[in-house]
Amino acid sequence: MHISLRPIGEQVVVVVGASSGIGRTTARPAAERGARVVLAARNEHDLASAVDEIRARGGRAVHQVADVADAGQVERIAETAVREFGRIDTWVNAAGVGLYGKVMDVSMEDMRRQFDVIYWGTVHGSRTAVQRMGRDGGAIVNVASALADRAIPLQGNYCAAKHAVKAFTDALRMELHADGVPISITLIKPASIDTPLFQKAKSYMGVEPQPIPPVYVPEVVAEAILEAAAKPVRELIAGGAAVQLPIAEALAPGLTDRYMERKMFDTQKTDRPVGERPDNLYAPVADDGGERGRNWEGDTKDSSLYTSAVLHPRLTAVAGAVGVGVLLAGVLGARRRSEAPPAESV
Repeated sequence: MHISLRPIGEQVVVVVGASSGIGRTTARPAAERGARVVLAARNEHDLASAVDEIRARGGRAVHQVADVADAGQVERIAETAVREFGRIDTWVNAAGVGLYGKVMDVSMEDMRRQFDVIYWGTVHGSRTAVQRMGRDGGAIVNVASALADRAIPLQGNYCAAKHAVKAFTDALRMELHADGVPISITLIKPASIDTPLFQKAKSYMGVEPQPIPPVYVPEVVAEAILEAAAKPVRELIAGGAAVQLPIAEALAPGLTDRYMERKMFDTQKTDRPVGERPDNLYAPVADDGGERGRNWEGDTKDSSLYTSAVLHPRLTAVAGAVGVGVLLAGVLGARRRSEAPPAESV
């Protein structure tokens, strides 16, 4: 089935989760390229500031306050887009909330709330977009995670929600295409990205969480999203480090378990107490906005050779070579560490 998408400069783009992080970083270049953009999230103050920034640069944008866990509020996003700009060409589901802790420590209420935002928010947005686009077609871009393919400790519920997003997205794509509906359905799988998610996450660990290195700038994800908005593509990885997880899971799942048991607890923790600071699991916080976060103090990668190669087909062979190289380095390194004799205690 042929799906034809308008150039970004001719589109009406809805970005959900646009008050900060990946969503905000996507809305800005979309508007700079000429798209009319609808920004949606819970935090009205930061949505308004994002719209002001876009308009100050000559872009066209409006905002709609919405909690994606509520299907009725998601419908109001669509109503705003159609009222202000006449239609919807691309719908980006990028809303998310962080929750850190062992699955036996995290409350069921908190686990359900995270699922409501990440999974059900994606379902609400996707269904609303399909109903609005219909036979006119368009693009739906769902932001999952590298963790949609492989769970890690301390983020079990987040991983489960992203697994569910992947399954829903794949099923929706097949069903729409089988029915001849010309809507492109893309799953984006980012690696670790430097966004405010971590400083706003609810933590049961007693300390502030941080992303797992290597960490990429959110522009790497935004570029992949805008590529999917303009050209039908099934799935895109944003950040070459994310290539390792599904292949490691397929080739050496037990070894991958042992590596994560050794490394992935401390790697996700800072040494800073979380204290009584607010989180945004149930409501936005005052310092919600911004594209980059505060919790990551290490190096941040400004680009991804792998993702750039995938987005530019002439370099796809390079992407494959890079992906295999990264994977082999990770697996062989883990195997050497696994086989090394234990250090003597002192």
